[in-house]
Formats: sequence, C-alpha cells, structure tokens
Amino acid sequence: MATPSIGWIGAGRMGAELVGRLLAAGYDVAVYNRTRAKAEALAGRGATVVDRPVDLAGRDVVFTMVAASADLEQVTSGEGGLFTDPETAPKVLIDSSTVSQEASAGVRVAARKRGAELLAAPVSGNPKVVAAGKLTLAVSGPRSVFDEVEPVLRVLGRGVTYVGEDEVARLVKIAHNVFLGVVIQSLAEITVLAEKGGVSRAAFLEFLNDSVLGSVFTRYKSPALVNLDFTPTFTMPLLRKDFDLGLAAARSLEAPMPIASATAQLVASAVGAGYTEEDFATLVLEQARRAGLTLESENAAVDDGLTPDE
Repeated sequence: MATPSIGWIGAGRMGAELVGRLLAAGYDVAVYNRTRAKAEALAGRGATVVDRPVDLAGRDVVFTMVAASADLEQVTSGEGGLFTDPETAPKVLIDSSTVSQEASAGVRVAARKRGAELLAAPVSGNPKVVAAGKLTLAVSGPRSVFDEVEPVLRVLGRGVTYVGEDEVARLVKIAHNVFLGVVIQSLAEITVLAEKGGVSRAAFLEFLNDSVLGSVFTRYKSPALVNLDFTPTFTMPLLRKDFDLGLAAARSLEAPMPIASATAQLVASAVGAGYTEEDFATLVLEQARRAGLTLESENAAVDDGLTPDE
C-alpha cells in the first residue's frame, strides 16, 4: 500500500496522542470523536475533523480506539457507522480498543461483508508512554494485511508484534493486564517489606530499578509508590475486570493460574475498600495497612523513565 490515508475514531487522551504521532510522521489523518471538541483540538495540528464515523469510509486505513465493546459495534455498524455507506468502506480497520473476543469477531464479520479486513491491535501504555515513544502493540488478523500496514503501526510506538490470526491479540492483552496486576501487587509487597525494615521507598526502588529486575513498568510506577501520587492511569475496577476475563480464559483453556487467582482477590478487596477512582498503584496502601504501616509521601525526586525518545 502506498502512503495510506488514515481515519481515526476515538480522540480521547490516548487516541489524541497517537493521532499526533501519525500527523508528525506526515500522514493525512481525519478524525471522528463523539465529543467533537476533543477532535477539534487536533485540527490545529493538521487533522481533518468529520461529523460521523461513516465520513471516514473512503479512507484507506481506519483506527478505532473506543471505550467498550458496545461502542465499537456502534461506530462500525450503528447509525452513521463506518460500514453503513453502501458504496464505500476502508480497506483495513485497526481496532486498538479493549473489547471482548466475541465483539471483535462480530466486527470482523461485519468488515468482511464490506470487503474490509480487521486487525485487532490492543496497546500497552498510556498517553505519557505514547509521548515517550514507548507504546507497544499486539496485533492479530490476516498476516498479509498486517505486513501491508506494519509501517503505519510502527509510527505509534517502539514495539509491534504480530501474534497470530483472528482475535488472539485480545487474549494477549488480557494476559498482559493480568501480569500487570500481579507485578504491581508483588512490587507493593516487597516495597512495604523494605520500608518496615527501615529502608526508604525511594532508596529501595532506585536499587530495584537499576538491577536486572527493574523494568520500564517498575520505574514508571516508582513515583506513585514513593510520593503517593495516585493520579489514575488505570483504575482498580478496570484491573478487576481484566482479572475476571483472564481467569475465565484460564478456566476455558484449562490453564491454572494460582498466583493470578490470589492477586485477583486482593484487587477485589481493594475495590471493596473504596479504591475505585485512584490509580491501581493504591494496592501499596492496602499492603501497608495489612503490615501495620501508615505510609506518607517521601516528597522525593523520582525519575519515571519516560523521557521521550529522540
């Protein structure tokens, strides 16, 4: 495919950052968002703003990044949806929403009826991760279609992995988020252990992040654990939902996950304790409570490791 024209549905904080990367790379991008003002903010950067998803039907490639399965079905096949123009449809739909495998399969069928192909492309990251050029994507669908649009996908972040056919990328994303929950709970446990033994959280996490066990994620979450800034990037109820999906998949596939099951109960307990709006790093507060500690911000300068790539 020569340089494709791009359509984008869903210009929230995450979508807007990704559209910005495409515009900066020189792509012709047209944007739809249910709240038009959010899309209008991209017009000054070169994007075209449209009134309905169907207005993007003539684009070569259309991305969707919406909140839920019902939203994806609405913007593709509902009134004014992407596939409702009887004459025109995009060649490729790339969905980066977090939706069920069943919803994804339904949209795949709708796309093929219009001569289009769907790539499921869930992402790992948040707006700050996108801005730093560190987003990763897992992609599933026809391999030939992936090969055709891979150059576009690589503009969005540092890692693009083809994981297989049909909807398997959805399982990859759920497995990823289950691991996210297990890691943050384990990180909370060892950080509280170190503090109870007399080590500051800042010092402990600096050591950990410089070791072979440090990661982009542990460094990124260190400021929240040290300074107790729980501005949400991902909330506990959303994490609980992904644990439910992951454990349901595990039961279906006869794959026992004892550590994930135990963590799911701790996440559910935190939701029950009222941690519903804050970032899921608040698991450290519940861990401290169980250990008999009351945490206070250390007001330390902590590098989150998300300096944008040059």
